[in-house]
Amino acid sequence: MDGSCELHFDCGTLVAPTLPDDARLLALFQKDGRTGVYRAPAWHYRDVVLRLRELGVGYDDRAKRFEPLEVALTVPIQPFPHQSAALEAWTKAGGRGLVELPTGAGKTLLAVLAIAHVKRPTLVVVPTLDLMTQWQGVLARHFSVPVGMLGGGVNDRQSLTVTTYDSAAMQTEFHGNRFGLLVCDECHHLPAPSYRFIAEGSLAPYRLGLTATLERTDGGERVCEELLGPRVHRTDIRELQGEYLAPYEVKQVAVPLTADEKARYDEARALYLNFVRKLGVRLSAPDGWARFLAQSQRSDEGRAAYRAYREQRRIALTSSGKQEVLWRILLAHREDRVLVFTDDNETVYTLARRLLLPALTHHTPVPERKALLAAFSSGELPVLLTSRVLNEGVDVPEARVGVVLSGSGSVREHVQRLGRILRKRPGKRALLYEVCSAQTAESGISERRRQHDAYQEEP
Repeated sequence: MDGSCELHFDCGTLVAPTLPDDARLLALFQKDGRTGVYRAPAWHYRDVVLRLRELGVGYDDRAKRFEPLEVALTVPIQPFPHQSAALEAWTKAGGRGLVELPTGAGKTLLAVLAIAHVKRPTLVVVPTLDLMTQWQGVLARHFSVPVGMLGGGVNDRQSLTVTTYDSAAMQTEFHGNRFGLLVCDECHHLPAPSYRFIAEGSLAPYRLGLTATLERTDGGERVCEELLGPRVHRTDIRELQGEYLAPYEVKQVAVPLTADEKARYDEARALYLNFVRKLGVRLSAPDGWARFLAQSQRSDEGRAAYRAYREQRRIALTSSGKQEVLWRILLAHREDRVLVFTDDNETVYTLARRLLLPALTHHTPVPERKALLAAFSSGELPVLLTSRVLNEGVDVPEARVGVVLSGSGSVREHVQRLGRILRKRPGKRALLYEVCSAQTAESGISERRRQHDAYQEEP
């Protein structure tokens, strides 16, 4: 439509050569001193268009490169009540917002329903290549249009496209005007400085953020709310267990260090903490850990303190008692599919050699990773050892038992690991073991990561 205002897309920004004299509209833009045009982050596109319509100002929209998409479900979906409630809340919010659902509660199918509802070209952004392939398969099963992928050596953009955060961050300036719906899976990744531009540089008027645990320790969830919309729906794990998720139990196992391990642990920890106190660094402060790392590399004393930190941590996370407990758990659950989680790859490979079990890390080539997951699914491999690569998204519905041998203090990581074993199966009752070294700093780490409703005892 010809009019008095033109809108253009330029490398992730919205450009208008002229604007009507309206305070609300002008507040969204800045005058570009180099070119004399008005420029705004592309994500303001929706607000700009709506305001122009309110003012009755004609405009020539040369920014967007998408139109309504004729897309319908090839097979009808009967959503669960929590999916229907989430879709209704998102729709009432104008097709913008965040949905928090437990792992296994059907976030992917919720996105399928959202795509079918808004009927716009859609970009789905996911954290890993495994998830990209998984999402592409789900979308291809439910829609008759081609589903493209961007990432992992694949460069196939379609009206429905799945990409990774890394790939999207590099390509948004080129295709940020080609999608009407932006879906960010595991959207708690979005606030990272290198990823924000995915949402900031996109015109998409419709936005959906999906996550099992929105909160971040740095308050970054506010970035998600600003760029994707407010949290419109949340369903807790305990609301779904038994009917839509497998019922579960969490067992803590405290393992004492041997006398030799305890002596070496205390010596290393004392050396590390003495250096921290000498620096006057508070590790609980937001910049405490970064300050310790910086200072530890500036002297022989600092480097010794950092080695001591690594040693006391290694002893606590990989004690001989933990390995014995793991073996007993595996024997007790020899008929079950078991996932074993650790905090680092070194521990995974050590256990793999000692127990002659398969290991899956981010170093595992994609073909081998697919083969391992297929063998686990079929029961050919009843146990998988992993570090963090299975924390997010990958479907392993046959897993009934999880063993956390070590991990960070992150609540999100712990909830994600629990979620890996909650996929519903007839007669299934999931069991998560958390194995901690007693009388070490790991006890405090365990307490921090258990601050979630999923780990609280029911009244």
